Amino acid sequence: MEAAPVIAVIPARYASTRLPAKALADIGGVPMVVRVWRQACEARSIARVIVATDDERIAAAVRAAGGEAMMTSPTHQSGTDRIAEVARAAAAEVYLNVQGDLAFFAPQDLDNLAAAMAADPALDMATLATPITGAEEWRNPNVVKVVCGASGDALYFSRSPIPFGRDLEGVAPGALRHIGVYAYRRAFLMRFAAMEAGRLEKIEKLEQLRALENGYRIRVVASVRPPVEVDTAADLERARRLKWVGG
Repeated sequence: MEAAPVIAVIPARYASTRLPAKALADIGGVPMVVRVWRQACEARSIARVIVATDDERIAAAVRAAGGEAMMTSPTHQSGTDRIAEVARAAAAEVYLNVQGDLAFFAPQDLDNLAAAMAADPALDMATLATPITGAEEWRNPNVVKVVCGASGDALYFSRSPIPFGRDLEGVAPGALRHIGVYAYRRAFLMRFAAMEAGRLEKIEKLEQLRALENGYRIRVVASVRPPVEVDTAADLERARRLKWVGG
């Protein structure tokens, strides 16, 4: 069977520490995971969109909307592990990891990630970032920051405010917020999922640091617009107030 060039996978588990069952949270009459699936389907470069879940309720909601859902192990520790399981059953050259709580991301972001992978066959991984707009966001440990080299590849990800301007009063010019959407080449995805968690990954609680610690490049692509991430009940209420909720 010929591999599809790009498959988008939306890992969606039912249990969530801060917002249980958030994949099924209603936003304008539509479950959040269905909204994410719809957005992913609008990307032109994607041959297939799969919701990878451990719960039949999530799978049923996706299928009722006309989407494809794949049941995966309930023991996975991360979305990447869940995507690696999908990769063993659904062949592709590149897999996009689309977080199931990004209810209103720009489909063009997925096309841009796929384009970055196509433009550099030696690139194993890519991700998204957007400019940080204020000091509160910059200092917030729940907002992951990334700094890049001249090539556009990530140098480091951190929950700390980086780059830190020693002689500056506010946010350092060019400070970037990382967005947790990734592109992986298939061979790398399988290696990455099998690696032990790295020292820096354990300290920062950031899985992508595992790739950097093991010498892999991560290309950072500019996001079309800052997405709305739903991680808490307060985030969900803000999402429900957005003008897009009727779509």
